[in-house]
Amino acid sequence: MSYSEHFRRKVIAKLEEGYSIRAVATQFEIDKNTILSWKKRTEVKRTRPRKPSKIDNDALKADVEKYPDDYQYERAIRLNCGVSSIGNALRRFGITVKKRPYATQKQKNSSDQNLSKI
Repeated sequence: MSYSEHFRRKVIAKLEEGYSIRAVATQFEIDKNTILSWKKRTEVKRTRPRKPSKIDNDALKADVEKYPDDYQYERAIRLNCGVSSIGNALRRFGITVKKRPYATQKQKNSSDQNLSKI
């Protein structure tokens, strides 16, 4: 949790009154490096810088429409990115992963084989 902008300004005001950084840090019980960074920038950062997404949103939507049953690794090959990136982008769009547990699939295959024996 970050300190409020009001508190930061209060600390900087003490510095401007002539107190040393060490004295102000001791008085307010904060680190000296924190005060030094506040001298450069007193306002609170609202968001953290994010790396832009490598996946083009329109290309991913088109890929999902063209190949609705493909696995994420197949999409990753076509869009030239990582599998986890595809999963994150699909989650961002609200597209869920296929939900077919291995046990259900195995049961279905064995019941088909039993029917073919009859």
